Amino acid sequence: MRTYTLPVVLAMFLMYAGCGRITLVENRQSSYAVVLQPQANGTDSLAAAELVRYLERATGAALPIIPVDEAAGDSLIWIGASGRSGAFPAAVDWTVLAEDGFSIRTRGPGLSIAGGTDMGTLYGVYTFLEEYLGCRRYTPEVEVVPSKQVFSIPRIERTDIPRITFRETHYHTAFDSAYHVWHKLDRHNDEWGMWVHTFDDLVPPEVHFDSHPEYFSEINGLRIPDGQLCLTNEDVFRIVVDSLRAMIGRRPDAKYWSVSQNDTYSPCQCETCRALDEAEGGHAGSLIHFVNRVAAEFPDKVISTLAYQYTRSAPLHVKPASNVNIMLCSIECNRSRPLASDPSSASFVKDVRDWGRLTGNILLWDYVVQFRNLVSPFPNLHVLQPNIQFFVKNNVTALFQQGSGGNIGEFSRLRSYLIATLLWNPDIDVDAVMDDFLGGYYGAAGPHIRRYIDHMHRALRRSGEGLGIYGYPLPSENGYLSRKNIGAYRAIFEAAEAAVAHDPALIARVREARLPLQFARLEQAKVYGTADGGFFAQNAAGDWIARPEMTALLDTFTVRCRRAGIERLWEHGNPPDEYHTVMSRYLSTSMEKHLALFKPVSLTVPASTTYHNGDKTALTNGLKGVDDYHMNWLGFEGDSMEAVIDLESVQPVAEVSVDFLQDVMSWVWMPRTVRYSVSEDGESWRLLGEVRNRVDEKASGAIIQTFSVKTDPVPARYVKVTAENRGICPRWHKGAGGKAWIFADEIIVRGGGSPLP
Repeated sequence: MRTYTLPVVLAMFLMYAGCGRITLVENRQSSYAVVLQPQANGTDSLAAAELVRYLERATGAALPIIPVDEAAGDSLIWIGASGRSGAFPAAVDWTVLAEDGFSIRTRGPGLSIAGGTDMGTLYGVYTFLEEYLGCRRYTPEVEVVPSKQVFSIPRIERTDIPRITFRETHYHTAFDSAYHVWHKLDRHNDEWGMWVHTFDDLVPPEVHFDSHPEYFSEINGLRIPDGQLCLTNEDVFRIVVDSLRAMIGRRPDAKYWSVSQNDTYSPCQCETCRALDEAEGGHAGSLIHFVNRVAAEFPDKVISTLAYQYTRSAPLHVKPASNVNIMLCSIECNRSRPLASDPSSASFVKDVRDWGRLTGNILLWDYVVQFRNLVSPFPNLHVLQPNIQFFVKNNVTALFQQGSGGNIGEFSRLRSYLIATLLWNPDIDVDAVMDDFLGGYYGAAGPHIRRYIDHMHRALRRSGEGLGIYGYPLPSENGYLSRKNIGAYRAIFEAAEAAVAHDPALIARVREARLPLQFARLEQAKVYGTADGGFFAQNAAGDWIARPEMTALLDTFTVRCRRAGIERLWEHGNPPDEYHTVMSRYLSTSMEKHLALFKPVSLTVPASTTYHNGDKTALTNGLKGVDDYHMNWLGFEGDSMEAVIDLESVQPVAEVSVDFLQDVMSWVWMPRTVRYSVSEDGESWRLLGEVRNRVDEKASGAIIQTFSVKTDPVPARYVKVTAENRGICPRWHKGAGGKAWIFADEIIVRGGGSPLP
């Protein structure tokens, strides 16, 4: 009979009593086997295979996978249903684990990793590999598997049950299947037959509007095809149900089906819809009444609808049916402060709480990216955790985190990693997770990148500025993108690049992280113009030229975007090469010498202060606008523009031209006509000419058109430009009846002939 010394007996006692560690592998050797049911489901089998694969990569030991009937001894790792069997008596209530929960338990020298159903076991294995072996999957391409001579684990009694049952982060990294499963994420494509904005799909206006305009929104007494549906029309209900039934027939496996408003405004204002909405305190009234009726036709499906923009507020009386999902969206909210403590987000906070009291079937669609400029500084990382915690506290069990999708944006890999971790456990130490990622992904540059992130977030909080998802990296005196802060960020990145200069892969990642800062400098240079930090400076001859360091920055930015695989700079397009072309054209056409350059200008009707601060000098400052009305354009909503330039002396004028912009999706059209007049005294005016618009009012995209007149030189001190606004949006447009915009650029005045005395 074998005898044991006291120390050995004590060590064995401590191990089996739960106070010692369990050694699974030592010096590439292991006595352990992985136990799996012979008829294990696909995820259990994958979980066992993944555990064996990673253990071998880390330790060199290849553990066998054996069936339950071959399991003998105590050195066993029980996986999935095997771990839930009586052979491994873990004290777990398996019924509470639901689809994604799991338990990790040790008993004696044995280990069990088992989920309740579906993906739980696989998620348990990945958690075990992360937290006990030290593996990481930072991105689909960057994975860490540590090398271990000895792999031992503590005694474990762990059960994970996620509070968020649907977890999706909409970033390109999460599109990778291995990354997606490792981080315990969901994909709406797997279970949703229709996602969002489906009114047009269910009742296509191109099929029905001409014969039945009453099916669609009535706005200011007119029915329009480009708005929403008339939700109190019985024929609309019948068509929606029939369309949905046909779609479900083509995909009967899908559980969720969206019956939701189009991605615009214009809810129906007909008498019946309006009365129902007034009784319910808002437009969600008619919507929920309608969707509840649809849901009753499909009791085995979940019918989802949007609480978005004009339907965001909960109704006063009607409650969503048990099989109606509310997809509540935060699109308007400020991202510089946590929602619950931000006064500007008070109405949204109220809506979250109101919906949470009505139903527990809420999918919160949260926006965590800056849509308009994907590659732009967006310091919102500090609000991710408190916002998710706020949602969970208010009965939200499903979260869709709207990121940059298939595009690469600012810190998109870090964001995906942080959010995925928070969706599984909203109470993690988010700073520790961020530091772990930064060190693993950027190497020695990680602490510098963290310093950059912290500096920018502190600057934003101190400034009191807001942060919107359609913002621009505009400069401000004391904001997070002030000249002083930009200088500090540049110094940090110089140190970050120096720290990894020896490693081509790491320095490429750091340079990609620097692209948003470079983009901010380029965009701000358009605003600064001829001032410090602007694109232009005067040479010795007094001519305005583009600063060489800024044109070099534009070239560097474009090349590095291309190397990083960045295909577009905003949600709907703008490839880096196209951006380079547009910016190059801006540089070559701006600061032209002409008679009106830097001359005083007056406006009969002030421009909107929303764009370029309404500063009328935008018409004579030499800076041309690009195909985006947010910079260097003056906007007039519903009003015509009448501008008068004072040339400050009588001079021969032979040509006057102005660029105008059309972007019908933003309610911006060309002027109907542009008239040019001149005067020597500002009292008596002479018409130089009139130019009528020739651009199709339905032409899509951003279009710049030059309206120009040429004439024999005439003496003039004052030049008047009158641009006729169409006034209201046309009937065919989604904004029918609303005010139309015109946007004007630099007024160019050229002379001719000999100078006048």
